[in-house]
Amino acid sequence: MTGNRAFRVAATGARVLTGAVVAGACVVGVAFGITAPWPTVVHQPAQAQVTPLPGDTVLVCNGDMRAVGRDPSNPLEMVSAASPQLTVEGSSGRPESTPLSARDLADGGSAQRLVGAVEGRQAPLLGATESASLAEADLSGLAAAPCRPAGLESWLVGGTVATGTEDLVVLTNPGVVPSTVSLGVYGSVRASSTVIVPAESQIALPLTSIAAGSDFPIVKVEATGAPVRAVLQSSLTRTLDPAGIDLQDAVPAAQREPVLPGIEVFENQGDNADMAVLRLMSPEVDSQAVVKVSEVGSSTVSEEFTVPLTADVPTELSLSALSPGSYTMSIESDNPVLAGVRQQDVAGPKDDFAWVTSAPELEDDVYVAVPAGPSPRVVLANREESDATVQLAPTAGGDPIEVTVPAGSSASVDVKPRTVYAMSTSAPVHASVAMSAAGELAVWPVWPATGAQQSITVYP
Repeated sequence: MTGNRAFRVAATGARVLTGAVVAGACVVGVAFGITAPWPTVVHQPAQAQVTPLPGDTVLVCNGDMRAVGRDPSNPLEMVSAASPQLTVEGSSGRPESTPLSARDLADGGSAQRLVGAVEGRQAPLLGATESASLAEADLSGLAAAPCRPAGLESWLVGGTVATGTEDLVVLTNPGVVPSTVSLGVYGSVRASSTVIVPAESQIALPLTSIAAGSDFPIVKVEATGAPVRAVLQSSLTRTLDPAGIDLQDAVPAAQREPVLPGIEVFENQGDNADMAVLRLMSPEVDSQAVVKVSEVGSSTVSEEFTVPLTADVPTELSLSALSPGSYTMSIESDNPVLAGVRQQDVAGPKDDFAWVTSAPELEDDVYVAVPAGPSPRVVLANREESDATVQLAPTAGGDPIEVTVPAGSSASVDVKPRTVYAMSTSAPVHASVAMSAAGELAVWPVWPATGAQQSITVYP
């Protein structure tokens, strides 16, 4: 009896032990099965790499300079004050030009649309810039601006509605359908407005009509239906004397590290507070910007300061601590910012001013058009860790100009007016074209060529 019971206990223990072992093995197997790779069936979709055909290169020029209020009986009437001189050339010859009517000019006027047709699968390079020099009772000075592609979004940084100023937002639609343009004003007073720009035409509206009472207004331009080209035409009058004109190119977007080559600080016997002024704004979020200013040709920082920025609130700072000379400014921010420097020349018998805006990085070949104007020069800034060799070759023939821009430094090279240069560089640089003489001042950035078409993956 005792032996049988012992046998049964032993048998039961063996069965329990065996069950435990089997259960453990099942757990281990399941765990291993979960973590181990399982066989899969994958169907690779049909695909192909396709490079789209490039489109024609299309640039839009600003056209006639405008004067407001020359007729006392109609103070809001705009008339043509001057037709600019256009300097243009393309890698495949002179582009086709089509006038775009300025319907709001009482005496008529137009801007130009320039089209360089694609040859084979290559879009041509185009360089085109306009300039106008005025010496009238109400307008005096030099204004210049490059011809640029139209865009769906851009920013005008250097507007003002102060007494004695007359700023005009000039909008040009090169397309074949109307464009609905929203103008958003950032400043001490927020405002917005919407205008319709008819197809193949240009209109302008006074900045005071949308930004009255706003300190340091910055305007965001958003287009739907068709892209537009936005330019800010500015003029200044002191008492009854004209004190300068300017054409300010729009910038496409805020940048984390904007670079502004071509800043000029002039000698002045009086107060220097307004000789050079920096305007900054951080869209949407608070930021902190570190501003560094160096003389052209030097890597030594002449002035450095930190600027706290409140979201969507423009601020201005005087650069009066800088000695007279030529400078390049670089800004580092934890968020993208908009930046511009207003420089004023009051040393000569007449005054003029110009806004310097951020210059984009250039890596590929580009055409640089230098229009009619005094003492033109190209200012180059190199923020890389190695030297850059830049060559400027006249497209009409002649000896090329070659300049080495040291790492972390800048350089300036004299060029000829009414000349288009093919510019190439061994490393990324930023560039501006500057002109200056007594009572004549203009600066504008060099923009990259229309982007090459990149390959895309097509899934049938």
